[in-house]
Amino acid sequence: MSTDSVVPEAPHYTVHYRCDDYLIVNKSSGLLSVPGKGEHLFDSLLTRLQSVEPNIKLVHRLDRDTSGLMVFALNIEAQRNISRQFETRLTDKVYQAILLGELVGEGKVDVPVRYEPLTPPLHVADKFYPKMALTHWESINNLKINNVVVTKVLLKPVTGRSHQLRVHSQYIGHAIVGDSLYADDAGSRLIDRLCLHAAALSFNHPVTGERVTYTKDADFWSL
Repeated sequence: MSTDSVVPEAPHYTVHYRCDDYLIVNKSSGLLSVPGKGEHLFDSLLTRLQSVEPNIKLVHRLDRDTSGLMVFALNIEAQRNISRQFETRLTDKVYQAILLGELVGEGKVDVPVRYEPLTPPLHVADKFYPKMALTHWESINNLKINNVVVTKVLLKPVTGRSHQLRVHSQYIGHAIVGDSLYADDAGSRLIDRLCLHAAALSFNHPVTGERVTYTKDADFWSL
């Protein structure tokens, strides 16, 4: 059932769906998934949800500047079940993104991504790193923003490394529009947010086993 009224909406998230076992939330760009450091120690999507839903339990994360759908468990059994699906790659995720430059067709990026301690918080593509990182991409259409050619793309990660989609996009020469870490100055300022959004999430219901899918378009997808 749809339950937009069950948990109060806030400026940085909206409740997309709820059942007895989990909650689907649409997170806005700019909000941490979990508490960070310093001024962000007490504010995050998780802490905001816990203030109105004390039994909420974390399953996975999105980067602060990535918007889109997240699932939170409402009991420990659901948390274990859905978390295991993420760990064993039984979930399917589709991201909407706008990339700099012109891309046509589809392809994949199969190169490991690792944290770079010399330039925190950056990650880098490193083909010698032992943990694989795989992303499939599909071009949707090209357009211009302020006379700059960009491409709407669907990104489908197989693995879930930190900054994977941002690094893989940069690796193929088409950084994500609005990316303050991996795009050049012009590309990072083209739109005032990171154009990366978790638009579709599929997993097996933790009780019934039924395959469930939730979708929500990004605000920038209508450009």
